[in-house]
Amino acid sequence: MALATTGNGPILSPEQVQNILTVPVQAASIFLSLPGLRIIDSSGPVRVPLLTGSDEPSWHGENELISEVEATFDEVLLLNPAIKSIKSLNRYSNELGRQSVTDAIGAIQERMVLDVAGKVDTTFFTGNGAIVGGERTQPLGVLNYAGVQDMAAVGVPTLDDLHDAEGMILAANQDPSKVVWVMAPRTFTAFRKLKDGAGRYQMQPDPTEAGRYQLLGHPVYVTPKIPVNLGAGTDESAIVLMNPEKIAVARDLSPTLTVLRETFGDYDQGALRVVCRYDAAVLDPDGVVILRGVKAPTP
Repeated sequence: MALATTGNGPILSPEQVQNILTVPVQAASIFLSLPGLRIIDSSGPVRVPLLTGSDEPSWHGENELISEVEATFDEVLLLNPAIKSIKSLNRYSNELGRQSVTDAIGAIQERMVLDVAGKVDTTFFTGNGAIVGGERTQPLGVLNYAGVQDMAAVGVPTLDDLHDAEGMILAANQDPSKVVWVMAPRTFTAFRKLKDGAGRYQMQPDPTEAGRYQLLGHPVYVTPKIPVNLGAGTDESAIVLMNPEKIAVARDLSPTLTVLRETFGDYDQGALRVVCRYDAAVLDPDGVVILRGVKAPTP
């Protein structure tokens, strides 16, 4: 029977979805796997209150009237009703399903996982918010967050540039133990080749996690979703130094896989459909430093 491995029901059970789609997408997506990222589950709009400031306290003597302080608040709105979903549909012939269930459906499933993870990362790193009718319909990406700390026109990056970015994090009273680097593979490769005067490589393997590297003591995450053609089609890229705890992700629907058995019955076809709905926003822009105008080293 076609799709016998997915069970008899048209919608996979939560346990099956966990094993087949949700966990693979979480693992394959660099953004969703960042340590400390705040993920809020909600089926409707999410308002995150923010304490934006407070008056300074004062010194007071014995029996002296204590000065009042006033706090100021703002809020971040996530998952407004206009936010769209990521949706994907793959059709296949029932002959293919009957004759090669494991290989065929497994290949379709793997491709869907990669496509969903790629779309999530592309949007969360570079999304422009897609304003339609005065409302934002897609998440805004890190590179387009308002109010973050910027280093412009970096050129070919050096270790001093990274130290300057770390200095900006420290000057903003951010916890340096929480921040991570995110960069394109091209940039990562260039930094792996950097040596000090004694010939020692400056990017070190993370002893706590296989395949992970550190720069200035901060974990490095590599993704091709950080473009290398920024700046009106030039070869410029960007490096992000960020505290993921300062980012909030609202999740209306985790990636959910549905088996469609009869929708395309007239063609004797089955289909797999995946749907998910996310939104994201920065809670504290000072927790993000973006090095812009990063160029490739000269060969």
